[in-house]
Amino acid sequence: MREEELKEEILNKTREYYELVHKKQQSVKFVNGESRVNYAGRVFDEKEMVNLVDSSLDFWLTYGSYSKKFENELSKFLNVRWSFLVNSGSSANLLAFYALTSPLLKERQIKRGDEVITVAAGFPTTVAPIVQYGAVPVFVDMELTHFNIDVSQLKLALSTKTKAIMIAHTLGNPFNIKAVKDFCDKHNLWLIEDNCDALGSTYEGRPTGTWGDIGTSSFYPPHHMTMGEGGATYTDNPLLKKIMLSMRDWGRDCWCESGVDNTCKSRFSQSFGSLPKGYDHKYVYSHFGFNLKATDMQAAIGVAQLEKFPLFVEKRKENFKKLYDGLKEIKEFTLVVAQPNSDPSWFGFMLTLKDDVKFSRNEIVEYLEKNNIQTRNLFAGNMLRHPLFESLEKDIEYKQIGDLKNTDKIMNDSFWIGVYPGMGDEAIRYMINIIKEYVYEY
Repeated sequence: MREEELKEEILNKTREYYELVHKKQQSVKFVNGESRVNYAGRVFDEKEMVNLVDSSLDFWLTYGSYSKKFENELSKFLNVRWSFLVNSGSSANLLAFYALTSPLLKERQIKRGDEVITVAAGFPTTVAPIVQYGAVPVFVDMELTHFNIDVSQLKLALSTKTKAIMIAHTLGNPFNIKAVKDFCDKHNLWLIEDNCDALGSTYEGRPTGTWGDIGTSSFYPPHHMTMGEGGATYTDNPLLKKIMLSMRDWGRDCWCESGVDNTCKSRFSQSFGSLPKGYDHKYVYSHFGFNLKATDMQAAIGVAQLEKFPLFVEKRKENFKKLYDGLKEIKEFTLVVAQPNSDPSWFGFMLTLKDDVKFSRNEIVEYLEKNNIQTRNLFAGNMLRHPLFESLEKDIEYKQIGDLKNTDKIMNDSFWIGVYPGMGDEAIRYMINIIKEYVYEY
């Protein structure tokens, strides 16, 4: 048929365009001091572009066949029952938390004023849903070996109002999952794993994000894989599956897929609340939900990225090891150590200045940036010191355990550089040499 021939011609032209433009850009030779060493970046080939164009030609636009395929493939990769595609990692955290506020959870429902244990050294969207809903985040400190939650403070943070723990695996390094999970099980708490910086990491051989009740991922370009904007939640809990599907899709009670009607065969024969009997089930709402769906075009990119993902993970590990081996003898730094019993899929390589170092974090970071090496702080550092907390009342709208001394240390003295799969050996060696140059000549 003519349309199929035309479609194949378009896809072949797309492959040709990739070869002429993007592959050429990706093969540019690295030049010390001139080439920019980004902390992250997209790694793709013609398959992502072909999938994207293929999806656009169908012009379905919203959730469709690529979305379903991506969710199925992500579930297989993580060995979980259900994955749900959303429009960002931030939305994934929003959906994960709000799912725990559903009345369907009965006595385990998180209500306004209930408390959620978390950390301040991270990204704001791990904490924002807690505050936005009206629950109370309770901040505990970090430890400075694996740069994750200090599990010794969990007991101090526990109260009769505690309902959940919501924390991230820092830069791909798993937190002490056994200690946190045992604590949650003992006290009947929910556990949300913010896995946005750790997709591909494992703990005791099992993927991070699958130990808790809900895991979340981000597919923003700097992350482990990308679809531009995008994210996902995942769970093995059938009730949480039902709630997340509802809340992701406007809060509807109906579970028909996009573009499908009357899957239950009783669309006009059921009773809900005080609605008239037989009210159209597609317009019955059981939650105050959102519209967090991604497009099928984003999912098309994600499908191609997932095929490459195991190689991405291995390359990140290799780049991390090269940086570690090249910098481990520098006495001015504390380097992050992998959590025992874990195999991290590293998001970045973090360095922390020791207390007696004569130069500051900002001074070395400025030197690296001037030499075309992109750097990042550990996100918010100490979130409580940011303007967004100035309008909240301590001990009422949020709580903290102790003085968060280590969190402040991270805020003042830590930074990280990239390990992403598109980074070659030349860039790795250049970063090592520039860091040594600064430290030894200071």
